[in-house]
Amino acid sequence: MIVLFNPRATKPRNRRLPLAVLAIAAVLEDREDYEIVDGNVDDNPVASISRLIEQYDVELLGVSVMPGPQMVAAMDASREIRRAYPHVKIVWGGYFPSVYPDAALNAKYVDYIVRGQGEDTLLELLDAMRGKRAFDSILGLSYKDIFGLPRNNAERPMKGPDEFPWSPFHRLPVEKYLRPSFFGKRTAVHHASIGCPFNCSFCGVHAAYGNKERMESPERTAAILSHLVTEYGADSVQFYDMNFFLREDHALELAKRIEHLNLRWWCEARVDVMSRYSDETFAALKRAGCTMIFFGAESGSDWALKEMKKGISTEQTVTIAERTKQFGIIPEFSFVIGNPGDPERDTRETLAFIRKLKKINPDSEIIIYHYTPVPQPGDMYGNVDGQIAWPSTPAEWASKRWMDFTLRIDTQAPWLQRKTKDLIDNFEIVIGSRWPTVQDIRAPKWSRILLKTLSAWRYALGVYRFPVELQWANEFISLRKPKRESL
Repeated sequence: MIVLFNPRATKPRNRRLPLAVLAIAAVLEDREDYEIVDGNVDDNPVASISRLIEQYDVELLGVSVMPGPQMVAAMDASREIRRAYPHVKIVWGGYFPSVYPDAALNAKYVDYIVRGQGEDTLLELLDAMRGKRAFDSILGLSYKDIFGLPRNNAERPMKGPDEFPWSPFHRLPVEKYLRPSFFGKRTAVHHASIGCPFNCSFCGVHAAYGNKERMESPERTAAILSHLVTEYGADSVQFYDMNFFLREDHALELAKRIEHLNLRWWCEARVDVMSRYSDETFAALKRAGCTMIFFGAESGSDWALKEMKKGISTEQTVTIAERTKQFGIIPEFSFVIGNPGDPERDTRETLAFIRKLKKINPDSEIIIYHYTPVPQPGDMYGNVDGQIAWPSTPAEWASKRWMDFTLRIDTQAPWLQRKTKDLIDNFEIVIGSRWPTVQDIRAPKWSRILLKTLSAWRYALGVYRFPVELQWANEFISLRKPKRESL
């Protein structure tokens, strides 16, 4: 038997379908005995895994691992299983081991790493474990040889979603995952593509999946969403694609195919791509239920965008702010502030640019991060000239310093002066209080009025220093922050 484990990554109210393990389960369905254990639902996943090992002949524990809280949960559970059941092989897959394979493989309790897209790699790994093929022939696999030395095989070419079967939703209590959100009472999630064709210097997606994007056909996407609606009562969906709108013809066809489902939905897109869409396409997306779109605006400085290799301009971001307002779609703009090239200038120009966007479209949601690099292919330091020495084990990544770095709470970036960091953090508090996110469905009306009132004078006058009253108010109200929802 194979056990697929999704370690806890979020609070119960934020849990969503574990798409990563469902994708792996899809290729195991009808060919291997397997069970899914989800730490976001199971209060004691280690006990559940242990019962399966004691009841069945479990030969492999597959663990899906994202950086942050899930990595810590994966580390703790893997260590306990290895100690109690040393004969069970453990394989890690997902974003964390794909971007940091050497660190993950340095853990004594990890036997194999599946990098990037894992469906075919896992099937071939099972064949190798059963003596049917050589480990060194498996693309996308990292492992320890007979001498305990790490081996990293060549990368595996990516396949499109249509080349794999549907997720076996029946294997999970789907009703536990359709949680209320701003978009609906029963919000599902879906991944309609994999990869990203762009090369932003601070992003780890192409480090994990290369610089290609494979799209699911609109017909299949519509069929899966229809299944979630008719079988489980989904009324809304969040698309987890890095670029949901890569091509206008694809977006328009999909909008027409799902309009009848009456879903409200959220997705991610690029400002350069969508700024060129026709009014017809924007109107079709709105009719199809598009409610909010996340855009990586990243900076208010064109020179910083060039250094990031982002491939967009501030003018295109302004265009998106105008057009989303025209069609009644909420834009969610994300910024990574403090570019290592000139963090003070980038901060100054980006804060002014954010104010410009809010004036153009007050409904714009603003998400602010400190510039946080990840290792890049051919540039292992994310465009920061070797100023960061990356941890070499999961245990180091689990330390407070690196957890804060991973979650962008406090990166301790050597190029970011304390006064600049404080300015970014204080501005975030002021603008987040002046325009509390619409996505917090739990916050009472009075709390929003209080925050807006307290912050109005600061925002109007551009006074961001020492916002103590706003810090106290935010702690008292505990308003949801979109970038902190997994904590």
